[in-house]
Amino acid sequence: MDEFRKMRRFKQEITEAECIEVLKNAPRGVMAFHGENGYPYAIPLNQFYNEEDGKLYFHGAKEGLKLDLMAADNKVCFTVMDQGYRKQGDWALTIQSVICLGHLEIVEDKATALAILRKLALKYYPTPEAAENEVIKDGARANMLVMTIDRMTGKRVHEA
Repeated sequence: MDEFRKMRRFKQEITEAECIEVLKNAPRGVMAFHGENGYPYAIPLNQFYNEEDGKLYFHGAKEGLKLDLMAADNKVCFTVMDQGYRKQGDWALTIQSVICLGHLEIVEDKATALAILRKLALKYYPTPEAAENEVIKDGARANMLVMTIDRMTGKRVHEA
């Protein structure tokens, strides 16, 4: 594996456990690919962090630019941030953000893909029944992607 730079603002660095909490709870993040014509390509995605294997999962269509770019180079960057909070009397937010570098692949095993899709749906739908109905309705059309994380860093920043 390649060597990565150390975080410049190391005093703002958060722990791995704090990073995982942000990944689990953030509503969505942005995934960046090596794009076409030398331009980066970044898209917002809903994510599910699976504590069992330490990987990130995403769903999407079975064709399109995202998959074409992944086929050409599956190294990606996924970034999330929490909702932040304000200390009483403070105008500025304190925000935690996490950056994950890794490799993206299609989940080929259909049973695994459906099981992960159910877990992802439970994060976003208001009830287990609503999540299951959506999986039954659209599960066969969904493509599950898995990101193996090579590097994860996070920091807490006060905006002031």
